[in-house]
Amino acid sequence: MITMALWFAMAAYGAALLMNLHRILKGPGVGDRILALDTMVINFIALIVLYGIAVGSSLYFEASVVIAMVGFISTVAYARFILRGNIIE
Repeated sequence: MITMALWFAMAAYGAALLMNLHRILKGPGVGDRILALDTMVINFIALIVLYGIAVGSSLYFEASVVIAMVGFISTVAYARFILRGNIIE
């Protein structure tokens, strides 16, 4: 039963990734694209965690923490670039 729930959750997060990709490509504004990119990173982290649960390995959880840190930094840097025109002052 848990494997069916894992596969359903993976399919749902995969569909959410595709919807976020659509929003990145056809977003009306830059803010929408930044938000879609951040949501895409979160969905990707959820897929990695679900796969780690399915496989039974803790390595995927550590990889998801690293991706979460990189995703946060990239979102902040991109938003700062849009607002101020540069990243490093």
